[in-house]
Amino acid sequence: MTYTPHTPKQVSEMLATIGVDSTASLFDTIPKEHRFPEVDLPPALSEPELVSVFRKLSERNDDLEHATSFLGAGAYNHYIPSIVDHIISRSELYTAYTPYQPEVSQGTLQAIFEYQSMLCALTGMDASNASHYDGATALAEAIITAIAAGRGRRRRVVMASSVHPQYRQVCDTYTSGMDVDIVTSDDTLVTTDALLSLVDDQTACLIVQSPDFFGRIHDLSAIADALHTQNALLVVVANPISLGLLRPPGEQGADIVVGDGQPLGNSLAFGGPHLGYFACTKALVRRMSGRLVGETVDHAENRGYVLTLSTREQHIRRGKASSNICTNQGLNALAAAVYLSVMGKQGLAHVARLCYHKAHHAAALIDGLAGFCVDSTHSFFHEFVVECPCDADRIRDRVYAQSGIVVGYPLGSDYVDMAKRLLVCVTEMNSAEQIADLARALEEATA
Repeated sequence: MTYTPHTPKQVSEMLATIGVDSTASLFDTIPKEHRFPEVDLPPALSEPELVSVFRKLSERNDDLEHATSFLGAGAYNHYIPSIVDHIISRSELYTAYTPYQPEVSQGTLQAIFEYQSMLCALTGMDASNASHYDGATALAEAIITAIAAGRGRRRRVVMASSVHPQYRQVCDTYTSGMDVDIVTSDDTLVTTDALLSLVDDQTACLIVQSPDFFGRIHDLSAIADALHTQNALLVVVANPISLGLLRPPGEQGADIVVGDGQPLGNSLAFGGPHLGYFACTKALVRRMSGRLVGETVDHAENRGYVLTLSTREQHIRRGKASSNICTNQGLNALAAAVYLSVMGKQGLAHVARLCYHKAHHAAALIDGLAGFCVDSTHSFFHEFVVECPCDADRIRDRVYAQSGIVVGYPLGSDYVDMAKRLLVCVTEMNSAEQIADLARALEEATA
């Protein structure tokens, strides 16, 4: 194929369309001193010299090996057993993506099958896919699944305002143009009566998070029973580590359980990549997006793994696909599977208990500080809200400047009436000494 250059008239028309006078004006945002050919490049360096330069540049970044962090709000610092990286770094696994041909993809298919099985055991649900980009997109897909389950007649979605604010933003973007009415509760305090008062005969699902964005644990059984009498679905967002200790949503009547699998053997890695897990009841399997790997036997009765259900547009006709923007996030899901298999029931429960008890120890210390108050009206898992004597942003910046401790997440950026509130997260990675340092740093910062 030959390239045909644009005529001057065509170039003029294109520039007029986008509202600029010349091609040169397209580069006005670039400072003149940095435009070609006046770029002032430093002299060439050898490879060892270049590595040294970039190593020094990298030291400008802070990381968890140099700083103590109590930051959570959706991404969590947990210990990752060394075997996780060893397994996912094997070439036959980290290069595998879509298992289109089962005869040459048995390893990948089995890994996905084991991941799905462990997610079902963890959430108490019947089936799991493998998986979405992150917890936010998994929740958006849950909305689409719930609407599809009602055959499109119900277009209303009720969501608790205690659901992660970034999840809510993604859901709004994801469903824009789909004639979906997402109603968010006014009060961040989740009460059964307040949420159910928003549900009507046009509601496809109610979405709650437990532990919620503020770390609070909720009993969902009464909500589920009331919803099901109105033929609406209950969608629960859950931290997978908390399910090592808390009652699984499936036992509380949830129809769909979603969340972010980052805590399961995936590092923080400056923000990603993550994986979104999605589990549901058997009744919703055919409405579920993504893919479902099943176990079978061949003609010789040998065990094998196949794609039992594929609702992606890569596999089936576009008009029948339930989603065209999902992936198996294969490497991240594999890391989660390795983590869960290595930790086992006892290991995961032990991590969850450590998080719970360390968080409550930290909350008690901070609550005893002059001017600070911890919201103890609800039980919490490993995150809790602290009322500060001044703006939480100022507290965070001052403590970090003085002590190098990341104290948590100021809530004022997401909730306008919470400028003085700080969301603090404690995991098994925070020692008793670090927790004592946190309390001391908070006290000194407000002295």
